[in-house]
Amino acid sequence: MIRFTLKNKSGKARTGTLELKHGIVNTPAFMTVGTYGSVKSLTNNDLLDCEAQIILCNAYHLMLRPEHDIILKAGGLHRFMNWSKPILTDSGGYQVFSLSKQAKVLRSGVEFKSPLNGNKMFMSPEKSIETQINLGSDIMMIFDECTPYPATRVEAEKSMELSLYWAELSKNSNTSGMPLFGIVQGGMYNDLREISLQELTKHNFDGYALGGLSVGEPSDIRNSIVEHIGCKLPEDKPRYLMGVGKPIDIIYAVKQGIDMFDCVIPTRNARNGQLFTNFGNLNIRNKKYESDLAPIDETCQCYTCSNYSRAYIRHLDKCNDILAGRLMSIHNVYFYQEFMRKIRLSIQENTLDILIENIEKNYI
Repeated sequence: MIRFTLKNKSGKARTGTLELKHGIVNTPAFMTVGTYGSVKSLTNNDLLDCEAQIILCNAYHLMLRPEHDIILKAGGLHRFMNWSKPILTDSGGYQVFSLSKQAKVLRSGVEFKSPLNGNKMFMSPEKSIETQINLGSDIMMIFDECTPYPATRVEAEKSMELSLYWAELSKNSNTSGMPLFGIVQGGMYNDLREISLQELTKHNFDGYALGGLSVGEPSDIRNSIVEHIGCKLPEDKPRYLMGVGKPIDIIYAVKQGIDMFDCVIPTRNARNGQLFTNFGNLNIRNKKYESDLAPIDETCQCYTCSNYSRAYIRHLDKCNDILAGRLMSIHNVYFYQEFMRKIRLSIQENTLDILIENIEKNYI
């Protein structure tokens, strides 16, 4: 089940609702990443308190551990992890190439060694879709090849063509009726991106993503590609920019018509003492916070800011207490959900440019 309804527009930016089997997602939306079926250190109640609408899990990692047949036996990923809201599953294409050394790319799929035990593995579009169906995703992604950066035009075109072939196989393998998104590839070449999009739309996917970005390219190149192709994605389908998660990059992409985002930045940065605030980044490990009894962000209403000081969190972090990472993760996850709420409101009120100016002041 999927139904996407546009609500407001301000230039290219738009708000909408994405109705899925396990609930409604207000867009633009940020998906907190729970790779292995959990957001590190956080309970589901923590995520709900932060008003997370949807999370992202990874089919590749869950296929390896605990194996998707175990999750199927448990009644699907929602029951296995006791999460009642929507889940998008990444297909595993990026992980196969980034985490598996000596992967052998074939037209039928990818041969690689398991990073867990070295066993020979094979991942194909058909296997990826089967895995995601067993997981019971609200949104599945096609299996694709993530074009590395840098890549020549010839390399990018070859990779794009393989992804298009795999997109067709993914589509044909989805006999479940579950929502499936296509992924636009083409490296850093706008003309290849247009070809990829043109071919993908022939399959009438339930949504369209921009992949192969945030892979090491300069931000100005990425923003240029998003600006060129973002508004050309089908207007009546959700548009998803994969793996991009800095506040400034998110709001720039929203301005170009993007609806969905995901990134590990909020929780990964939190575990390393890097916090997001309405006044810019804050490094809790800086000595100046040693005796600072103010909350991380005095304007923030999250559980952490409502109960603990910078000095206490810094103390926990210095002691290597796992509570530090948990409290900071709660704050960053809350910040991102609140940030997306502000974006949606600014589109509704036609004040997005004012919000962009504020983010540029604090995050550039």
